[in-house]
Amino acid sequence: MKLPTWITAAATAIVAAALPACDYVNLQEIKPGLTTQAEVRQRMGEPSFIHWNDDGTATWEYNRQPSGTECHMITFGTDHVVSKVEQVLNDARYASILPGMSKDDVRRRLGAPGSKSVFDNLREEIWEWRIEGLPPMDETYFMVHFDTGHGAVSKTSKRVVQRG
Repeated sequence: MKLPTWITAAATAIVAAALPACDYVNLQEIKPGLTTQAEVRQRMGEPSFIHWNDDGTATWEYNRQPSGTECHMITFGTDHVVSKVEQVLNDARYASILPGMSKDDVRRRLGAPGSKSVFDNLREEIWEWRIEGLPPMDETYFMVHFDTGHGAVSKTSKRVVQRG
């Protein structure tokens, strides 16, 4: 039996709303130096992307874009045990995005964007992440602008959608 569309949509919304709460609980149990890759996979599920580091280690990306405001990067040592857990959507990371950086460098620092838009008339591609804003009820977005001619970062910006 096929469920009505509104029931499917409501169930999807409930699950999506619960993800940040589940992340909070699960991330509290992930301990650098103790938690293994298997335990992370059991708690967090499959990563949205795996970044391979130059030293042969891996960093797993758990991205909650476009609806969420967090992207956690969990790095493992060569022993497959967690060495670092980071929430990368933060002011320090935004400040580290500099003109001339490649798309790969930006993806590695911030995770996948929530959206990408190309503006041919401006010769610009914009990647956008939904982020924590002040006040919290406003929707805030961090944007990285790439020059479509050479593909590198030209600038960054933020925008706020006021609610209420």
